Order: sequence, then C-alpha cells, then structure tokens
Amino acid sequence: MRRKFLVALGGAVLALSLAACSGEGAGSGGDTSEEKPGDLTIGVSMPTQTSERWIADGKAVKEKLEAKGYKVDLQYAGDDIPTQSQQVDQMITQGADVLVIAAIDGTALSGQLQAAADAKIPVIAYDRLIRGSKNVDFYVSFDNYKVGVAQGTGLLVGLGLLNKDGSKGTAKGPFNIELFAGSLDDNNTQYFFGGAMDTLKPFIDAGTLKVKSRQTTAEQVATLRWQQETAQKRMEDLLTSSYNDGSRVDGVLSPYDGISRGIITALQNAGYGKAGKKLPAVTGQDAEIASIKLINDGVQTCTVFKDTRLLAEQAVNASEAFLQDKQPQANDTQTYNNGVKVVPSYLLPIATVYKDDIKTALIDSGYWTAEEVAAGQAKN
Repeated sequence: MRRKFLVALGGAVLALSLAACSGEGAGSGGDTSEEKPGDLTIGVSMPTQTSERWIADGKAVKEKLEAKGYKVDLQYAGDDIPTQSQQVDQMITQGADVLVIAAIDGTALSGQLQAAADAKIPVIAYDRLIRGSKNVDFYVSFDNYKVGVAQGTGLLVGLGLLNKDGSKGTAKGPFNIELFAGSLDDNNTQYFFGGAMDTLKPFIDAGTLKVKSRQTTAEQVATLRWQQETAQKRMEDLLTSSYNDGSRVDGVLSPYDGISRGIITALQNAGYGKAGKKLPAVTGQDAEIASIKLINDGVQTCTVFKDTRLLAEQAVNASEAFLQDKQPQANDTQTYNNGVKVVPSYLLPIATVYKDDIKTALIDSGYWTAEEVAAGQAKN
C-alpha cells in the first residue's frame, strides 16, 4: 500500500533547499500541521486499471482524502514501469506533500524515492512493499503471509482434505494439483507463495498431493504482471504437457482472481466442467465481482477477501499523521524488511470467502450488492 502526500510547489522548493543543507531523509521535512487540507496535495500512484481491485483502491483512497478536504493527484501507470516512474517524478516536481505508491516493480523507484526524500516528502507504500530503499516511511497492507496460508487452506478445503473449521476432511487423495504464483517483481508474491506452500508441503511430502508438472518453485510458477492471459496460456501448456495421458487436475493454487479466471477458462476449454468432468478446486484473491459470481455458481472454490475500504482508511490515517508532523500508528515493526530497513507497517486482517460466506462477508457489509453478485459485474 503506497500513500504519499504531495507538497505544494513553493513548499517543495523550500524543502529541497533545506534538504541540501540538512541531508535529512524522507518524512523529516517542514511542518504542514498548521496548513489547511485544501492547501495540501496527496499524490496517489496506482499500478494499473486492468484490475478491478486497483480501480477500487484508487477510487477509495481518492474519495476518502477528498472527503477530508485534501487535493488528490491520482495516476494509473498502465502496468508500465517507466510510466509510473514518470508520474511519480511529476508528482514530486508539482509539489506533492505526501506520496502513496502501489509500485508495479518494488525495486524500480529508488531514484524517485530519493528525490522525494530530498524534498522532504513522506512516502507510504500501499499494499506492495517498495524494496531496496531507505526512503520508504510507512507501509499499509494486509498480513500477506496469512493470505498465502488462507489460499493453501482453501485448496485443501476444496479438495475435501480439510473442513472449513480446520478439522480433517473425509477425502483421502492422492490428488493432482498445479501451482501458480504472482509476479516476481511484486514483493507480496513471495509472502503469498510462502504461506501457501508452508500449508501444502506436509500434504505434498505425504504423497496426498502430487504436483504432476513438478513445477514447484516461485520462479517456475510465477505469472508476470499477474496477467489473466498469461495464466491461461500456462494452464493450457500444463494440460498439454503433463495431463495428456488421461489423468486429471484436481486442484489449482491461484494467488489472484484474475489469474483464477484464466486458469478456469483453460480448464473449461479442455472439457472440465462438462460431461461429468468435474472442475478442479481453484483458489483466488481480492473478491473481484466476476470471480464472486463464479464462486456463487460453484465454478471457483474461494477467494481471499481484503477489504480495500479499510486499506484506504489506513492510507488516509498515515497520510494525515505525516501532514501533522507525527508518526503513523504501526502494528508491525518487525516483519517487512525491504532489504535496507524494516519499514513500520499497519497490517489489516483478511477473510476467506466460500460460496456460503458471500452474503455475510460481501453483501451484508456493502462491498457488493446481491444484484452485482448475480450479474458478475459492478454497477459502476
């Protein structure tokens, strides 16, 4: 989660001159606590609009900040690293007071972060930790290792090896499974995959689960930029190369709903879900409305729900703290080492959503309406 508040141009120039004299790092700039919200600008950099999730994040952060009177410069980078770098550069030169950044590549913004530090602009990493820089002031996210554990557990529940309450299920196996991970340039990928594999490994070691393709490392199963089409192509290749002997896929670990939909499309094109050929258990993440319909229809097994409304609130809280010359409240000061420093973090809880959880977790909470779930499409 990246929330950075932008400094007014005059303030930025002043901060740059002070930085040249003092050499202090990000988050130690001039006091904006006496300024009115309408005089302050927050730069919000989101990675892409191809994912429903990031559109919702950007909208939520912008609306919550504007409701408090702040100016917001929200930019989407189209999953293009040079574009995001240019957009953040522009936010800095135009006088951002705080920056909130969800990075495409967690290692590609070191130059921009140094410029922000020189200008005394606090940087909030939004959901994706920015790596390799000392100039990351705060991190807002979910407990990403637990997301992976939830995904691994969801696969076991979908296969019948576990019940939802964690007790032992009635299924015996062995089951053939395949593994998918997210994009390796996203720091969260290792947490998701690590949590999932720690959960699945005892079953793999016991022979209850078999990865027929033998592709079991994050590098082998990664999905660049989390793209649905890339996942679909890999699933098609796996079916051709590893399941051309008449064997079937029983379960697929998927880290994200878009990837899940690509996997499911490949499986359906290969005849799964038709003529008595049961679809495998497939996990997911982000509670995207198209996948919630698939879960409701019994096609996808589950998704991990991360309430972006709460994430946006924490980004706003952290931004306001910096603008008031205070440190944001952290609930984790040990876990997220970006290779240079441990970044103080605020981590939010997650929830696994199966079909019978949709009403209570998503509809009753106002995240999606019953009509949207039925249609598989958001109203706006």
